[in-house]
Amino acid sequence: MPAGLTLSLFDDAPPPRHAAVFKEAFEAWLADQRGSGLLRREGSIAVYEDMWEAFAAWCLGQSPVVALPSLDLADLQAFQAARFGRKTSDLSLTPRYALRLMRLIDRVLRHHASRNEAPLNTAAADWIKASPEMRYADAAHADPLPDYLSVGEARQLIAFLSAARPRPGASRDALAAMTWQEVRNRASVALQLGAGLTPGDVRALTLESVIAHAGRVSERPWKLLVPGNGNSPARETPIAPWAAELLQHWLTVRADAGITGLFIFPSTRTGKQWQKPSQYECAKRVLEEAGMDSREGGSFRLRHTFALRQLRRGTSPQQVAAWLGIEAAKMKRYERVLPGVIDVV
Repeated sequence: MPAGLTLSLFDDAPPPRHAAVFKEAFEAWLADQRGSGLLRREGSIAVYEDMWEAFAAWCLGQSPVVALPSLDLADLQAFQAARFGRKTSDLSLTPRYALRLMRLIDRVLRHHASRNEAPLNTAAADWIKASPEMRYADAAHADPLPDYLSVGEARQLIAFLSAARPRPGASRDALAAMTWQEVRNRASVALQLGAGLTPGDVRALTLESVIAHAGRVSERPWKLLVPGNGNSPARETPIAPWAAELLQHWLTVRADAGITGLFIFPSTRTGKQWQKPSQYECAKRVLEEAGMDSREGGSFRLRHTFALRQLRRGTSPQQVAAWLGIEAAKMKRYERVLPGVIDVV
């Protein structure tokens, strides 16, 4: 509000009323997105909730309060400026995060206006137009280069993972001492590197996902049917032979342990689905035990290594994209790093 203007009585309205508008606007938009099937992943929903909560907290903390209907370009510029000066690891400082947040605000504003038959507030859309460096933050050339394992790291990890299955010269005592959870953890990480799976894919796999017939080796899995989700369709992906052998061993351990249910990698003997926090910690522990460092990107480095390996072998970007369950256009990020990759396993 321009300096020098006096506040009206309505500007002194209790903050709870404004807070209710922010909450109702977001929850109505979210319910509509869920109902139409456009937003299903709980992880994505949590990110949007955190984004909106931070934005609403800033608006409600201003004096006078920044009300949703009167939100303007200057408010959004002030909000973005307030994000700076925080810890350097704060994702809200990145152009891609800022763009994603502004798009969220714009969508909620549009939904709120339509739902209440009110004038459309284009403040967020105006902010994007006025910020060209943010406007193209999600362009292919702006994508961060994928992090991947070096040849030595990949070989080291494969050797560590494979030690969980019977091999010539392997210590039977060491294998017998491993719990079924330890074998599960290593087999699940093996599929991230050997089949290009995401952590979510790993948790969603069922026994029906395993394809063993018509393969080169009798009864050994050779490809997976990965269930679809709200962001990608169901797909097939091949399994590297070493990972397939470990998966085959895990299925034997799973049966011997009397584990029930349909999920390949359950969290309990009764077959309960593996949850994200637990699976993340287990994968992290496997990588640490294998001697891998804790760089950002976590186990997604394994999926990126799979993609680069396939491209190095001459597989078309379109085919690799189909195996990964992503759009072919997103393969450009791998093509940008591929010339510098001497070899990947």
